[in-house]
Amino acid sequence: MLKRFFSFSNSTPERLFTFSLLSLLFFSGTALAQIQMSTGEATALRAKVKAQAEVTKTISSDFTQYKHLDFLSNDIKSKGTLAFKAPNIVKWEYTTPFSYSVLFKDEKLFINDNGSKSDMDLGSNKVFKQLNQLITASIRGDMFDDTAFEIRYFTENNNSLVHFMPKDEQFAAFIKAFHINFNSEGEVEAVKMIEPSDDYTQIVFSNRIQNQPISDAVFSH
Repeated sequence: MLKRFFSFSNSTPERLFTFSLLSLLFFSGTALAQIQMSTGEATALRAKVKAQAEVTKTISSDFTQYKHLDFLSNDIKSKGTLAFKAPNIVKWEYTTPFSYSVLFKDEKLFINDNGSKSDMDLGSNKVFKQLNQLITASIRGDMFDDTAFEIRYFTENNNSLVHFMPKDEQFAAFIKAFHINFNSEGEVEAVKMIEPSDDYTQIVFSNRIQNQPISDAVFSH
């Protein structure tokens, strides 16, 4: 039986950070429904998503997470809530099937495992810091960095799907690709992270509320 995704035993800090906290991000549809965008369509999507990201100050959302492991018959399903405050404060709170929260704030990772608290310094580690920035960019949808990713654009079921493949070898050792689904407004609807083993985690967002005040108490630790 697998332990919770945020277990910090029997692995290196970089691999644990990637598996545990980046497992928080992800979804894609069927390949058969994907149609590659033209250059003009891709340019228009980038502009729309960047404009949406620039005006996004807060996000509150429910999410459903599916962890797919090749050796398991069924995906591991969990649910929770997301709270984001610009520029880079993020809290993931799992409510089902267990109580667990992860907070990124002040270049630190704060973990609350049903009352048992711990933290990790992200700022002193280049990989940790870059991964934290990647998570924030994923939530807002603004990951269009051609220097960091090979990027491919598709339409899928009247929405947009973008594949991001890390160019950095250190990242690629942990993350094979990100797939992000955008709705017609340029908002992130779902994200998928594919590991080099082809196991993946997908998160589907629902009940998104944008640019409404979020109490500082939500981000306390």
